[in-house]
Amino acid sequence: MFLKKFNFSCIVTLTFFFLYFLILFPKNTIAYPIFAQQNYENPREANGRIVCANCHLAEKPIELQVPQAVLPDTVFEAIVKIPYDQQIQQVLGNGKKGPINVGAIIILPEGFQLAPKDRISPELKKRIQRLSFQPYSETQKNILVVGPVPGKKYNQMVFPLLSPDPKKNKKSYFLKYPIYLGANRGRGQVYADGSKSNNTIYTSPVAGKIIQISQPTKESSQFEVHIETNSGKKIIEKIPPGPEIIVNMNQIVEQDQPLTNNPNIGGFGQQNVEIVLQNPQRIFGYFIFVFSVLLTQIFLVLKKKQFEKVQLFQLNF
Repeated sequence: MFLKKFNFSCIVTLTFFFLYFLILFPKNTIAYPIFAQQNYENPREANGRIVCANCHLAEKPIELQVPQAVLPDTVFEAIVKIPYDQQIQQVLGNGKKGPINVGAIIILPEGFQLAPKDRISPELKKRIQRLSFQPYSETQKNILVVGPVPGKKYNQMVFPLLSPDPKKNKKSYFLKYPIYLGANRGRGQVYADGSKSNNTIYTSPVAGKIIQISQPTKESSQFEVHIETNSGKKIIEKIPPGPEIIVNMNQIVEQDQPLTNNPNIGGFGQQNVEIVLQNPQRIFGYFIFVFSVLLTQIFLVLKKKQFEKVQLFQLNF
């Protein structure tokens, strides 16, 4: 009986703390790339766009570096660079300013995967800096996601990767393959359910006159901009803390006119590169060819010297 009461009280306590956590830390805690994993079976759409761009609307540059070619069953690294001004801060979910986080998703060819821990060298472990990677899903181990992580420390990420061996993996071939990368800095402007975050610009839904701007209260943390249309209809546009209101009382606004500034300082970038899964026999054959050409050149030079000596001997005779 004691155990049953104890278990019941534990369940009630855990449930209370879970609900408290959800209330205290709203949507912004469920951060990228969780949104993509929960809502998209494939992170890359048919048109080539990575789904992270659906929430991170601004475009920013990124860089992906991989070797031009790798041998089968070989550990190599992919370097992801996410440049940004580390002096600036982003708007957090509560409206305050805070440090920028970064995240990335890398789509590898079929058969490529995250390198096992026992295959990673100590030097490579240092460059990884304890960065944690996870597969996009249980069936898609060739797609890796990371983040959100602090941007100041991880604005450059090192992915330890393992190439497949076509002798063991019949789905892999010695070919040239594409690698796709998507990376972002900062929070998104739209949540996965389509609602706006507080890290975007808010516009007027109608044309009219601003008759009231209400400040946040104990009951509501949002600003309220009251707009009266030409027909006398009153519309209330709710604005969460974060964006700064740039309109004034009695101001005439047009439909879709900005009511706030755009607080977003981050963005998403996408890049693809190519890598060759090289056949060792081709390299061996190439070296044999180069050696044979070099050997032929040496014999030709020796033959030429011999011919010159014969000619010189005949002239002297």
